[in-house]
Formats: sequence, structure tokens, C-alpha cells
Amino acid sequence: MSNVIKIRNIIRDFKLGQEIVNVLKGIDLDIERGEYVAIMGPSGSGKSTLMNIIGCLDTATAGTYILNGKDVSKMLDDELADIRNTEIGFVFQTFNLLPRTTALDNVALPMVYAGVSKSERTKRAMDVLKSVGLEDRMEHKPNQLSGGQRQRVAVGRALVNHPSIILADEPTGNLDSKTSLEILNLFDDIHKAGNTVIVVTHEEDVAARAKRIIRLIDGMISTDTRNA
Repeated sequence: MSNVIKIRNIIRDFKLGQEIVNVLKGIDLDIERGEYVAIMGPSGSGKSTLMNIIGCLDTATAGTYILNGKDVSKMLDDELADIRNTEIGFVFQTFNLLPRTTALDNVALPMVYAGVSKSERTKRAMDVLKSVGLEDRMEHKPNQLSGGQRQRVAVGRALVNHPSIILADEPTGNLDSKTSLEILNLFDDIHKAGNTVIVVTHEEDVAARAKRIIRLIDGMISTDTRNA
């Protein structure tokens, strides 16, 4: 299998006043295409910073990051924006849906930026919403949907551009236990369909669904284990 992510000696420092805070202290990480990976760690361990770098929302202070064969560690902001839109599907704890826009148009949004024609956008958005079980909610706006349905819309939006990786940040953090289970089952299905899934979580039961768990402590990888 080929690596979709190859990270070498990633360092991320932040300046707080006169002080330099070392958040990531030389991360090496390979993730193969089609893997299902959970990234865990206590508050302050660097997992959110690592997620932001993997998602091209932030750039490292030093080190190399190759995503799907492209060296994103040297890219400018405009190039990173293109990478975020085409290579990465984001799922956030807070859903991040446009409130006055239908489920269908929320899902279609990444394709607008990718220059996909309107007819193709509508077709693909409808197909994706069917795949996440929302064919009867396409014209509903977020305030007409339950939390679980909103997260399904967010998952559909993440999938619609056929990205290299699905990156989920605490995807069940705002959901009750029954709805969380439904969303985790959906992630299982997405992984079985051949997608690379990376979940950042502090919940052991969420991480247990992944095939590999990477734990960070104090800005370094402490353990990297594969589930049977």
C-alpha cells in the first residue's frame, strides 16, 4: 500500500510574549491509503496542533509533510486552500454548516470552489446524501435537522470531492450516545468503502473503532498501536 501521509520531523513552535512554546517536538508519521487511524492525547499533548497541520489549516515551524505525493510543507496560502478543498474532507464537532442553506447546498459547497458545474454538483450532492441516509432531508436547513442528521450532512460534505483523507475532529463530541453510535457506524462504512479516515478524539470508545491508535504526550508520539 502507498502512503497518503508522510510526515518527517515536524516541529511546531508558538510565540507567547517573549516565550517560545514547543508544541510538537519532531513528529514522524506515515499513514497508508485506506487506513482508519485515531489520534489521541490529553489536553496540551499537541493532538489538535498535529490535526491542524495534517489538515493544512496550519503550517509547521520545521519538517516535511507530504500529502498524496505533494509537499505541502512548502506551499503558500492559496495552494494550501486548494489542497484543503480537494484533498481533505473535514468533519468538525460543531458541524460548521451554513445555517440558512439546505442540506443539499451545504454538501455541494466544496464543489463550488472546485469549479464543478451546477448539474454535476447537484447530482453528486444528492448521491452523497443518499449514501449517508438523508435522501428525505435534502431540502431541510440545519435548524430543521437533529444533531445526528447535521453531522451526517457534514460527513456528506466531507466526502463529496472524493478527498485523499477524511479528517474528523471529535466528531461525536456534541452528540448523545445513541447518535454517536450511528455516526461511528457511518465512519466504519466510509472506511470499508476504501477511504482513509483520521479521527482526533479524547474518547477511548471512539478510538477503539479505528484500526490504529496514535497517542501523543508532550508533543511527541508515545505509542502507535494497531487494533486486532
